[in-house]
Amino acid sequence: MLQTNELTVRFGGHVAVNAVSCTFAPGTLTAIVGPNGAGKTTYFNLISGQLKASSGTVTLYGQSLSGMSASARTRAGLGRAFQLTNLFPNLTVLENVRLAVQATRQGAHRHGLNLWSIWSDHKALVQRAEEILEAVAMNDKAGMPVASLPHGDQRKLEVALLMALESKVFMFDEPTAGMSTEEAPVILNLIRQLKRDKTKTILLVEHKMDVVRELADRIIVLHNGALVADGEPAEVIASPVVQEAYLGVAPVPAGETA
Repeated sequence: MLQTNELTVRFGGHVAVNAVSCTFAPGTLTAIVGPNGAGKTTYFNLISGQLKASSGTVTLYGQSLSGMSASARTRAGLGRAFQLTNLFPNLTVLENVRLAVQATRQGAHRHGLNLWSIWSDHKALVQRAEEILEAVAMNDKAGMPVASLPHGDQRKLEVALLMALESKVFMFDEPTAGMSTEEAPVILNLIRQLKRDKTKTILLVEHKMDVVRELADRIIVLHNGALVADGEPAEVIASPVVQEAYLGVAPVPAGETA
């Protein structure tokens, strides 16, 4: 279970995220929505460790992540996908995934691993990487340099890396950003597959409300850095505070029609 408690960050006199307390359970996909500048990506950055909080805490299964670096939080189980892909462009698709698998294995055996065991385990690392590529339907592109991949395939590969790192929490920041209408369904199908694993927690920042309605089990809404709504998708989308803050629609007074 991932939890933020009174999580806050200030930039000078501006409070970008204001005392946000929220719990995210395994087996659920929570969409984080709000207007531009609401603090959604900043909240993600605080959870994943790209930003240091001014106050408040982040915990994962009871372990405090506060004070940990972004890489340490990744090792603890937080998997973060960015709006821009974060890959090794000059390596092949398979090498990208193999390195992520190797990093996970090294982390699990960091007290007993040596150079010889890394090389002797190479075949097993490659086999696991190939299994992951098959799961994301990219095994036919294993030998291609990442730089040669279209944007949609790079986003798929980023999901494969999160799977290789054995993340407990998958954090997607606008996963369909920059994708064509033909590419977007592919990444959304991968997220649907991840949802089937009820041991995983998924957080999704997304502007496209049709995507949110389809995928989300729950929606939280940020506005001016504060949590203003939290609940089931239909209930939250229909609430007056969301209509005004997110959609720019003023609430209709009682007795009147829109």
